Amino acid sequence: MGQNGAFAAERAWRGIVREWKLYAIGACSLAVAFICLGAAILTVTNLIAVEKRWTQAGRVSVYLRDGASRDEVVTLKLALSQFPGVKAVRHVTSAQAQSEFGARALDDEVNYTALPSDAFPPSIEVEVKPEMTRVALGDMVAKLKQLSTVEDVETYQVWTDRLARVVHAGFAAAIFFSIIVFASVLAVVGSTTRLALDRRSEEITVMRLVGATDRYVRRPFLLEGAMQGAMGAAAAIAFLAVVFLLIRYRVNSEISAILGVDLAFLPLGAVVGLIALGASLGAVAAAANLRRRQV
Repeated sequence: MGQNGAFAAERAWRGIVREWKLYAIGACSLAVAFICLGAAILTVTNLIAVEKRWTQAGRVSVYLRDGASRDEVVTLKLALSQFPGVKAVRHVTSAQAQSEFGARALDDEVNYTALPSDAFPPSIEVEVKPEMTRVALGDMVAKLKQLSTVEDVETYQVWTDRLARVVHAGFAAAIFFSIIVFASVLAVVGSTTRLALDRRSEEITVMRLVGATDRYVRRPFLLEGAMQGAMGAAAAIAFLAVVFLLIRYRVNSEISAILGVDLAFLPLGAVVGLIALGASLGAVAAAANLRRRQV
């Protein structure tokens, strides 16, 4: 930034300090819009992490029919372990399933040992490799369902597909909130710039009389618009960070147990991008208002 740019930034900062109430109200208004956008991006970020975790989990539950003999279970385990793409195979009895479910349950007041063993059918838990394709997985499931010892096979792919649809809906929501942010910045920064121009009309007239160029007059207002947009985005990020830390402190362990991932805040790139977006839209809104006012 040259000497002229530094001087313009100083004038812009003096203008913000002088009209701090006006700019504070505008930044708070913008923060509301950016909170909506940031919350949508934050939700999508965590949903993508959950989707990736579930996709890479590679777990298949093969539920056995009642009365399956030990030899049949051993034979099935051996056949599954030799199937291409299978990483590990483990037999889970009804008692083990009941015990493991009780250990993972979030409600300590429920006595799961009192439930009948039929509520926890025996199964063979199959861990597949991440590189196993959906076609190969579907072929294995089709063959398993034809066996007389197999009651049902659960791949959890239905839940992954549903989560993918939720992620796509989250992207659509983020785009929708982006439009709201764009309109909000244009309206709020435009109004703030218009009021600032009215309050400094005499100052602008004096600068024109002493030979100030259009660029010299406009630059501080452009910087003020950019600063206002950036401050609104930064305030929204700070608010989201506080809410996120409170939620993570209280329910992160429960969410991790259910979803298999820890909650994560916005990545650094998204934080920088939101602030840059606020600054850019603020400058554009100020420029549009200056052009409209023929300044």
